[in-house]
This record gives sequence, C-alpha cells and structure tokens, in this order.
Amino acid sequence: MDLVGACRTFVAVSDHGGFTGGAAAAGVSQPVASRRVAALEDHLGEPLFERSVRRAVLTPFGREMLPYARRLVEDADGLLHEAAAARRRPWRLAVPETCTTGGLARLVARARDLGMNLDPRPERPARRAELLLARRVRAALLAVPEHEAVWAVPLGLATAQDPGVRRIHLETLRLGRTTRGPARRVWLQPEDDVPHLRDPLTRLRDALGLRPGQLAVAADLTAAAAEVLAACDLLLCSAPEADRLGLHWRPLGETTPVRGCLLGVAADSGPEPPLSRLGAEIGRCLGVPGAEPEAVVTAAARGGEGRG
Repeated sequence: MDLVGACRTFVAVSDHGGFTGGAAAAGVSQPVASRRVAALEDHLGEPLFERSVRRAVLTPFGREMLPYARRLVEDADGLLHEAAAARRRPWRLAVPETCTTGGLARLVARARDLGMNLDPRPERPARRAELLLARRVRAALLAVPEHEAVWAVPLGLATAQDPGVRRIHLETLRLGRTTRGPARRVWLQPEDDVPHLRDPLTRLRDALGLRPGQLAVAADLTAAAAEVLAACDLLLCSAPEADRLGLHWRPLGETTPVRGCLLGVAADSGPEPPLSRLGAEIGRCLGVPGAEPEAVVTAAARGGEGRG
C-alpha cells in the first residue's frame, strides 16, 4: 500500500468533508479515493469515517489519527521539496586555471544535459586541494603524478620563433664561455608549480649545468607568455596551449613531463553525481590529446585528501 498516498487522500477527504471534494483535492478519482481510504482503514484496523450519501464524518479513531496522517503528508512534501532543491543546488567543482572558457562552457552544458548544475571554479593546484579538504567545493580536479592520473596531458616547450628542430633539448640552453646575451629561461605557469613536475625538472636543470634562474615560475600564464615573446624564453605547456598563444611547440628531448589530474569528491557531498559520465568533456577541458572517450571517478580520491 502507498501509505503516503493513502494518508494524503485521508487528509483531503477530512478537510473537504466528503469523498467528492477530497478526491479532487488529492488529484484522483472518487473511486480511487474510496479504495485508498478503505485500504488505510484495513491497514490501521479501525474505520476512519462514518460515511453517508453526501458527507464523510471522522470517527473518534479518525480524529485521533488525522494529526499523524497530516504530519506524514507534510514530511513527505518537505522531503520532495528538499530533494528538488538539492538537485538545483550548484555542484561547485574546482578546476585548473588552464581550462579555457569554451571548454568549461561545454562541460557545464553537458552536465546540464545530465541534470546536474555544475559551477566550475578555476583555482591553482594547492588551492583546489585546500577547498576540497575544507568542503568549500563538492569536487576538485587535483594535480597528481602521471601514475595516479585519470587524465594526463603531456607537456613540452613553446617558443616564439620556430626552433627548427623536432625536439628541444634543455642542454642547448647551457651557457658556454663564448655565449653572449642573457641566459634563456624555461617558464613554468602556476598550474605546473607542483612537486611532481617542478622537482624532476629542477634536478634535470642541475644535472645539465644550467643556472638556477633558468627554470622559473611565472605569476600567471600571461606573464609567462610575455617573457617568451619578449625575451626569446621558453614556456612549459601543452600543445593546445601553445597553439592558442600562437607559439611553436616541441616535445622535450630529455624527458616528457605530464600534467596529471584526478577527480576528488568530498566525502560528505551526498549521492555521487554523474561526474563519471563527464569524462570526455573533462578531458577536452584539460587538453587531453585525442579527447579521451570516458573516465571514471577514482574511489581513492573521495574524502578530499590534498595532493601536492
């Protein structure tokens, strides 16, 4: 038996003093209303109404049960209201600042098709982990090493002028005794200023005999690109980023840095959203080569543990 539906009809019949008006208020036919009330009476073990041709009068038992039935109906309506509000509540997702406006717009549109109100918040890696840990966002794309990543974006070096080679070797930036002019620098944008990317490059810089200042972190992508355009420096970035900036991109000769991302979902964020069905859109937003077809929410990411 539909207990809530039966109680709703019971309350409506009581409020309208008869089955005709009560059925209309409950949105059912009079025969259905009669069957629902009869089923409720059988379930409770006592008559709720004294029936006449035109009226339905509460029995003493019915008067005693009416407040409880009304409360059940109100609680059910409150549950439905809160469920609808929860579905409309924005799903705040912390994303890398490297995501483009167009990519984020397509991600939001696809999420809306799945009944999800996605609210992307571009932030730097450490900040994304902090927001997730503090439950200020419900999910975050966390920066992780390649072996932990669901989405992986290979990085290379971009220059203002065509380098004329298929790969750029960092050792070619080493200053010789006869080298004139300032040392060329490799600029990292904030998204790549994380230990699993920065530290291996720092060790490679030292092993090749480059100067400490030849590996630098820019305040933002605009500042880094300006240095590349003005000073013949190089930018660590993905191929799509270089293309958007009008730069020439080449893989590194000594290593292949990878910008890895993993989706972290806060432990108390409620029922898991259809984020797992947004894998392709997230991949395109991050710049994954070939627009990876699908990706899944990694269970290990639940709980909002920070990543370096």
